[in-house]
Amino acid sequence: MTPARPSLRVERALQREGHRLLCGMDEVGRGALAGPVSVGAVVIDEHSPTAPQGVRDSKLLTPAARERLVPRLRRWAVAYAVGHASAAEIDRIGIMAALRLAGRRALAMLEVEPDLVILDGNYDWLSDREVSPVLLSVEQVAGFGPDVAVAGQLRAPGLDRPIPPVTTMIKADMKCSSVAAASVLAKVERDAMLRDFHEAYPQFNWAGNKGYSAPDHLAAIEKHGPCELHRRSWRPFGGVGDCADGAIVGAPADAADTFEQSASDAMKEWA
Repeated sequence: MTPARPSLRVERALQREGHRLLCGMDEVGRGALAGPVSVGAVVIDEHSPTAPQGVRDSKLLTPAARERLVPRLRRWAVAYAVGHASAAEIDRIGIMAALRLAGRRALAMLEVEPDLVILDGNYDWLSDREVSPVLLSVEQVAGFGPDVAVAGQLRAPGLDRPIPPVTTMIKADMKCSSVAAASVLAKVERDAMLRDFHEAYPQFNWAGNKGYSAPDHLAAIEKHGPCELHRRSWRPFGGVGDCADGAIVGAPADAADTFEQSASDAMKEWA
């Protein structure tokens, strides 16, 4: 059965309720073993036309189709951005707080302030808790969006901007054009980062597996050990798995997981 195409029906209903500037937001890379978690944000208003033809949740598109859509989506959006949180940050604060940090970075880069954010799923990871301060080295934050390392500290312009109200929707990436568009932008940008990282660490084949737990990636970790771009708090490296807020980073591998994405979901996102 072919999935229904996303549309602006949900967005138009929310705009009729007074939310003029809507921001669709979606994440990619949550289930990977290496590289950042990335959050896309796409803003539309009441004058935005129907989304470019072919827009889908990024997992349903081929890499070539996603690449072709990017310039059209950027022209269509009132504003757009992709924020990232590095593997080192994920290890330090946990995956859910890292999602929040990446989402806030995306919001900070937008040229407008949305009236409402639409998140895929049923959990508001964007505004549920405050992001803890993160102190990292220059090397750890190099190459991540607007962040600037100053005297060994992470400075992220705009992170103090108030978070807009958030509404969640299960399968929003399949129902809402703005969320599907955000998914595509985030996927394309993160995939490009992993291809760049592949140049420095070709043994892990990140150009092919994008940092997910593919057999070739796991075999390379077994042979060469992890590098600084791996999420070392996760299960393959002796941690608790996909750490959520409150998880003890570096706990024994047999500790109870507080958050775990299934392998099937991870492999779908890798595609």
